[in-house]
Amino acid sequence: MSPAARVLVVEDQAPVRGLVVEVMRDEGHAVDAVESGEEALRRLERELYDVVLLDLALPGLGGMEVLAAGRSVQTDAQFVMMTGHGSVASAVEALRLGAFDYLAKPVDVDELALVVERAFRETELRRELARLRSDAGAGARARIIGRSPPMQRLFELVERVAPTRATVLVTGETGTGKELVARAVHDLSDRARRPFVAVNCSALPETLLESELFGHVKGAFTGAVAPRRGLFEEAAGGTLFLDEIATVSPSIQVKLLRVLQERRIQRVGGGAAVSVDFRLVAACNVRLEDEVEGGRFREDLFYRLNVFPLHVPPLRERAGDIPLLVEHFRRRVAREHGVEPPEISPQALARMMEHEWPGNVRELENFVERAAILHAGSATLPFDPPRGTRPEPGRDLAGRARRERWTLERLEREHILQVMEDTGGNQVRAAEVLGIDRRTLHRKLKQYRDQDPETGWRTRE
Repeated sequence: MSPAARVLVVEDQAPVRGLVVEVMRDEGHAVDAVESGEEALRRLERELYDVVLLDLALPGLGGMEVLAAGRSVQTDAQFVMMTGHGSVASAVEALRLGAFDYLAKPVDVDELALVVERAFRETELRRELARLRSDAGAGARARIIGRSPPMQRLFELVERVAPTRATVLVTGETGTGKELVARAVHDLSDRARRPFVAVNCSALPETLLESELFGHVKGAFTGAVAPRRGLFEEAAGGTLFLDEIATVSPSIQVKLLRVLQERRIQRVGGGAAVSVDFRLVAACNVRLEDEVEGGRFREDLFYRLNVFPLHVPPLRERAGDIPLLVEHFRRRVAREHGVEPPEISPQALARMMEHEWPGNVRELENFVERAAILHAGSATLPFDPPRGTRPEPGRDLAGRARRERWTLERLEREHILQVMEDTGGNQVRAAEVLGIDRRTLHRKLKQYRDQDPETGWRTRE
C-alpha cells in the first residue's frame, strides 16, 4: 500500500506486541509500539498517527479510556481495538464510541493487514476531503494573516479538525483573532453553507443570555410577547461560536452541559425539549483550567468543551508576521478610506517587530489605521509606540547597545536613524534634535546609504 501509514501499537503483552509490529513493518508501515495506556496518550499528544491498534484490556489506563481521550487528541486517526474473545461485547461498545473496527485475539495476520489497510484508506479519504474543502475555502485561510511557524502549526490543526464534528476550544489573549480561527473551522467544514452564529457571552446579562441561547416561549417573562428561537436553533446545521465562555454563570453552565450531552434544548418557559444539530466552537482569553481550580467553571463542562484545543499565539511570539499584517492593513486603509497611506520604512518595521503589542493584532490594526490616516500624503509613516503600552525592548538604544556590545559608531548610527524615523525624514528637525548641523547629518546619512543601500530616506526640508 502506498503511501505507508504511521501506526501506533498499544499492547502490554510482549509476544502479541512483537507480532503486530512485525506484520505492520512487513506491510511497509512506519510503526511505534508502547505497552501502556498512559504512554500511548503521551505519544498521541506528541506525534501524528494514521492508525492506532489498541488493546482493550490494558493494565492501569484501559483501552476504552485511551480511545475516548485519544480521539479527542487525534480526531482523524482510526482506532482499531484488539480484544480477547471474552470481551467482544466491550469491543462492540468501543465501535459505538467511534472505534473503526476490532480484532479478536489471537490476531490473524491477514485480517490484521486488511483491517489496517481499510482504516488507513478511510483516514486518507477524510484528509482528501479536508484538502478539497481547504482549496474551496481558501478565503478562510487568507483571512488569517501569518507565515510564522506558530501560525503554520495553527493552520494545520484547523484543517485537521474542521471536517470532524469535534467541539473546539479556541484560547488566546485578547486581540489575537480567535473569532477568525473559529470562522476558519466553520468555513473548512461540511457545515460551511449553513449559518455561523457568534455571540459574546460577556456582553449580555445572565437572563438575556439564557433567552438568546435557548429561546423562549410567549409569556415566559415580561416583554416576551412572542415566541423566539434561540441561537442554538439559529445555528441549525451550522456552527455556534460562544466567545468569552469563561464569563457565563453557573446556572447557564449547567444548561450548556446538558445541551452538549443530549443535543436537545429547552426554551425559557417551555416544557418540551427541542432537538438541535450544531457544531460548537468556544473561545476564552483566560486559562479555563485556572477557572476550574478556582471553582468558577464546571470541570465536566470544561472537558466537554476542550475536546480539540486551538491556541492562537500572541503577536509577540510571531513578530515575523508583522510586516505581512502591516501591509494588509495599509491596503485596507487605502481601499476603505480612499487615502494614500505613507510607505513604511524597514527601520519602522524593525521597531514594530520589537514592540510587544499587548493588544496583539487588534492593537496593531488600530495603530496602522490611525497612523496611515493621520500621515496620509507623507513620505514615510513614523512609528511612535501607542500611548499606555509598554515600550518596545529596542527603544532603549543604550540598554540594547550594552546587551549586544555595540561599537560607539553603531550606537551613533542607530540613534541618528531612529531620530530620522521619529521626524518622518525631516533633516532640519532631525538635526535640531541631534544637536548637529544639517551638513553633518547629510554627510552621515550619505555614508550610511553607501554602506547599506537599503538605508535611505525620501527627506523633506
